[in-house]
Amino acid sequence: MALIMEGKPAAAAIRARLTEKAGKLRDQGVVCGLAVVLVGDDHASIIYAEWLGKLCSNLGIRYHLAALSAETTQNELLALINQLNANPEVSGILPMMPLPAQINPDVIARSLDPEKDVDAMHPLNVGLVAAGKSPWAPCTPRAVMTVLEHYGIELAGKHAVIVGRSNVVGKPLAQLLLGRDTTVTVCHSKTPDLAAFLRQADLVVAAVGKPQMIQASMIRPGAVVVDVGINELDGRIVGDVDYAAVEPLAAAITPVPGGIGTVSTVMVLEAVLRKWPD
Repeated sequence: MALIMEGKPAAAAIRARLTEKAGKLRDQGVVCGLAVVLVGDDHASIIYAEWLGKLCSNLGIRYHLAALSAETTQNELLALINQLNANPEVSGILPMMPLPAQINPDVIARSLDPEKDVDAMHPLNVGLVAAGKSPWAPCTPRAVMTVLEHYGIELAGKHAVIVGRSNVVGKPLAQLLLGRDTTVTVCHSKTPDLAAFLRQADLVVAAVGKPQMIQASMIRPGAVVVDVGINELDGRIVGDVDYAAVEPLAAAITPVPGGIGTVSTVMVLEAVLRKWPD
């Protein structure tokens, strides 16, 4: 039977540390806060923003939500980002993706103060992560590494296959795994015979955004499977992995929901408080 790597225990340990840290900062008169910028009505983004608001409340961190209409112009959004950059009560800024078509996400990423960029979107932070010079990768890759560490998954010398090459998950996660002496293969939608690569993996990370794309026939028995995907299928939230079919084969697996997503929200708050040493 597979080890079920639930996110709640890993998140709880970090949340306890962050709660203590935030309390000490308040006692010292330090004001810190998270600003979430939500443009439009993307359902997943709204839910994620709500989670972050509740978490900020629990930790005693100020929460600023800027909910803008889908018709917001790029210049209007840039003006807001500039205000948040200059606001001393905001120590972290998170523009929610996706943005409406009239707004270029690369322009928005470049407009962020790199020190307030909690999801490593600014080119400076992207470069530092890629060069192995910064631990502050985007929140989801850090959540993956946190869960693997919490459950004692050995990484050195293992072969990891990541399905997905996005700038916020696949690419930075590859860098973090390389930093732990893991051999990494990154696959994507154009990879021929994906199953052949996956069957070689000691660790499979699914981050492609296609519901239940990873089937049992693709997984080597005894592999560790991490599912980053959050998809809606027939009214249910499912991952990129066919969990029911893969779980009996895996040595360890993350559930969806209740896995990586549970930890990624805590990673956002960890980044908000990063400028103050523990």
